[in-house]
Amino acid sequence: MKFLFNSLGDHIVIERNGQLYAPSGKNIGHYIESKKIFIDMKGFYLGEIVATNRLLYRIDNAYINTCFGAYGDYENIGNYGNRWNCGSIGQVSGFEDIVAERLI
Repeated sequence: MKFLFNSLGDHIVIERNGQLYAPSGKNIGHYIESKKIFIDMKGFYLGEIVATNRLLYRIDNAYINTCFGAYGDYENIGNYGNRWNCGSIGQVSGFEDIVAERLI
């Protein structure tokens, strides 16, 4: 299990066994290992890991308009709440934080 943060250091998601979960425990995405990206529940690019523990959206990712298909819902893992803030890494060139609505 890996806790992931935005660029400001706010805990935004949990990655477990290639699945992405909101802090509330809801399955919100899947990892595509061959592309090193996460997709949302509709199959579209969501983001990728930067600097070990940050989930960020690459502005010019080649897969932004690609649908990888729905991978199914892996149910709820339970509420992990708002973990902590691990500190800002500042703006990362070519990336932006994922809009909160995409993480619901």
